[in-house]
Amino acid sequence: MAEERVWLVDRTYNDKGMIELVYATPDGERYLHKQLSEQMLMTKTVTAGLDVDEDRLEPTDDENVEHYGAEATRMADDHALDDEI
Repeated sequence: MAEERVWLVDRTYNDKGMIELVYATPDGERYLHKQLSEQMLMTKTVTAGLDVDEDRLEPTDDENVEHYGAEATRMADDHALDDEI
């Protein structure tokens, strides 16, 4: 299975105590959504980027492609893949 490199483009906290992370491809066309509890965040490191199986990626909504692409490119330029964010 082929892997794709994705970069952190969004992190939000919801009212249920969950942290939602969005990683996207540098072109912004595809993304991965992850949801972690605050307790999981104590033991798991959030990194600037990930290498994930292509089949885990979803197509990005048209209104987010440009934003995700710009943010993913910025993260790739400014950080190493395994930088803690």
